[in-house]
Parts: sequence; structure tokens; C-alpha cells
Amino acid sequence: MSLASHATDSWNDAHEPLWSPLGPVGPLKARVSGNLPQPISGISIDTRTLAPGDLFFAIKGEKTDGHDHVVEAFAKGAAAAVVDEDHAEALKDSGPLYVVKSVLSSLEGLGAAARARSAARVTAVTGSAGKTTTKEALRLVLSHAGRVHASPASYNNHWGVPLTLARMPRDTRFAVIEIGMNHAGEITPLVGLARPHIAIVTNVGPVHLEFFDSVEAIADAKAEIFSGLVPGGIAILNRDNDHYERLTAAARLSQAGHIATFGAHERADARLLGLQLTENDMIVEARIADRDVTYRINAPGRHLALDSLAVLLAARALGLDLDQASTAFAEFEVPAGRGRRFELGAKDGPFTLIDESYNANPASIRAALEMLGTLRGRRIAVLGDMRELGARGSELHAELAADVAANRIDLVFAAGPLMKYLFDALPEAVRGGWRESAGALEEMIAAEIRSGDVVLIKGSNASRMQDIVASLRSRFADEAHAE
Repeated sequence: MSLASHATDSWNDAHEPLWSPLGPVGPLKARVSGNLPQPISGISIDTRTLAPGDLFFAIKGEKTDGHDHVVEAFAKGAAAAVVDEDHAEALKDSGPLYVVKSVLSSLEGLGAAARARSAARVTAVTGSAGKTTTKEALRLVLSHAGRVHASPASYNNHWGVPLTLARMPRDTRFAVIEIGMNHAGEITPLVGLARPHIAIVTNVGPVHLEFFDSVEAIADAKAEIFSGLVPGGIAILNRDNDHYERLTAAARLSQAGHIATFGAHERADARLLGLQLTENDMIVEARIADRDVTYRINAPGRHLALDSLAVLLAARALGLDLDQASTAFAEFEVPAGRGRRFELGAKDGPFTLIDESYNANPASIRAALEMLGTLRGRRIAVLGDMRELGARGSELHAELAADVAANRIDLVFAAGPLMKYLFDALPEAVRGGWRESAGALEEMIAAEIRSGDVVLIKGSNASRMQDIVASLRSRFADEAHAE
């Protein structure tokens, strides 16, 4: 499979083995085949990133079956492998095995055991946009106060959450767990594993409408995150969101002991008071409870400023000094595909590429266009289809024309049949070009770029907008360097 690397831990890398040889037997509900393994130092579901000493889970995915890679895992130094009964006999001579009925269920069991043995204070994060960025910002802020455990990527689904938990060292002080969904009922079992002390909902917007009847139903699905809160836990909500009252009602029905809010709203517990944007960073002025704070974030964007308020509310609830926590944002780096910038060299001089290619929905595209509108230079947006929007897909794409105009975007290139609705809704002067696929746009975009341009790339993963990012970086690589 292709989805694993090791979770990010900070503070102090010297610690006891992740699991003893017998430690996983009960949680996995396994029998041991062969010799007992060596102490386990990590968890892997991908032989391409497996490290010596890892426990390899042979998970069956949509396209591959981990059982086909068990021999390779041992060749790379795996301590043991978790396999199901159907494959145990064929793999019995490959190395130490934990044999189980269901590999995925056993991963859930190990994740639950890791959570149960840990005294860590756990924060869970969900939302229609900003989950991963908020998780990464919180990981950074908390790392100044103790050992933090969080996944290094968007491991927020039915295998990603238990994988992140199973990798959590016993001596973790803070854990940050990202939780996603695209159907109702998916968050409940995942947050039941995580059992967070704090639950953050960054926002609710029209995403995954292919699987929901309304945005209100999406809000209800996001609100499932409160169901797993430990008694007396804290729910942190976006006070500016249209579905705030609905989320608040759900939080009050949970075991939450307190509800805290963030946003520009005058009644928000963490309120945005002012924002000074530059090309590469911003100065945020905020009031957190009864304290006024001013801090720098090493990236621009009003959406990032708002999410930083949620981070500071969580940090404050976890006992961190507010000044120390806010100062940490000066070190923040946006995750790959979520706004990372590159200065590249066109024929007549440098231009800026903004990589927002990791997924898209109406809320996140609006936030990206708003950020682009604050920058100097000719503003070029390269947008790919937003997926899973159901019957409203064409309408939601066309509506983005108002955001293009409001943020003074100079030129739009569009890829995909759904983005054609946006393209047709734009004034002629703003239409850079439309093609059926991202790949077909590459030459057109490259020919248009000139010195001083700011080029934003964004779209759903299935739209393959990351291919345009890779193409432009390769084409103009001679003068490229990441900021």
C-alpha cells in the first residue's frame, strides 16, 4: 500500500520501544506464529516507508493487498507482521506473525490500547476545510511544552486514525488527531477510539454533497466529534460559521463541560481584532478571553488567522502560556499542497507559485482566492474540479465567479467539466483557458506566465492539479527554490 510514514513526535526522541513483543497480543486478539519478534519501534502499512523494527499490518486496500508485501516487509527489517487467518499458512515461514481474524480490526484494537495506556491530553480536529493545517499548527505550538504525537499527513479516516493512535508512544504528553468523513456516521467510531479532551470544528461548508441531502446534514455529521469527548471535555467552535447554533446544540447534548468559540464575531471567546497581511506572513491582533495578544504567523491568509485562534484556545485549555503559544506561530510552515510557495523563474524574471493542490471544496477555494487577492502582482488562479458535490456541483462551481471578481483575480485557467461552469460565468477578459483535464492545461499556463505573476493552483485530488505544480516546478527548476 502507499499511505504510510511514521508519525511526528517531538520534544525528546529517546524513549522506550513502542510495543514489547507480547504487548500487542491482547489488543490485536492475535495468536503468535513463529518466534516472538524483537521489541517493536514503529507501525507501518507501507513497505516503501517501512523502517527496521516496525510492525507491519497487511491491510487490504482498494487496489492492493498488504499480504502480498509481507515477505518484502521482513526483507526490510520488519519486527513482525499482522496477517489474517486466510494467509497465515502461506506466510508462516516468512517471519514472526500475529495472526488475526481481521487486520483492520486488529489495528483498531491496538490504537484503542495505545489510547488507553496513555496519559496524553488529546485534541481531535475536524471541519470542512483547514483540518490538517490546524492540526499542524497545534502540533507546533504544543511542541514547546512537551512531547507531541500527531500523524504527518491527513491520516483522518477509518485506517488513518487507528494507525495514528497505535503509533503513539506511552510517554506522549499531547496528541493531536485529525478526523475526517464523507458519510454520516463515520466520525463516531473514530472519535470513540481517540476519546479527546478537546474537539475542534474548524468550519462547516458544502462538501461531500454527493452523500448528503444538505449542508445541515454535513454539520450534523461533523458534530459527531463531540460524541467521543471525555466527560467535562471542551468543544471549540467557529462562531462565524452559519451552522454555529446547530453545532452548539449538538455539543450541549454531549459530555462537553465547556464550549469555547473563535472568529471575528464580537461574542467569540477568541476574537480576531485586526490583521496586517504582507506577501509572506501576517500580524494577527486578537483577544483571547480577557487577554489581547499580537503575534506573527509565517504565512498569509485570513483563514489561517482564524484557525490560529482555535489553536490558541486549545493551547490555553491545555495549560500553555498564551504568549509562548502565540509566539510559536512565527515558526509555522504550511503543509505541502496547502499553500506552500515557490519562487520560480520565468523567461523575463521570477514569479510565485502557490501550491494549494491538496484537495478543494467551495469553502477552501474561497479562502484561497481571498488570500490570492491580498497579494501584489498579476493574480492567476488555476482551478480544477471540486468533487463529491452531487446535484449542486455545477451551481457551486459557477458561484465562484463572484469570489473571482471580489478578489480581483486577473486570469483564471480551469480544468475539468465542472470547472467549465465557472469558466463560462467569468468575464471574457478573465478567461485564461479551459481544458477537459489538468494535463491539457500545462502548456497553456506555462506559455502565459511572466515575471511578477502569482499563480495559485487548486482542485480536488482527483483533478490531478498536483501534476501542474510538478510540471511548472520542473519546467522552471533552474531558478526554483522553496520559500
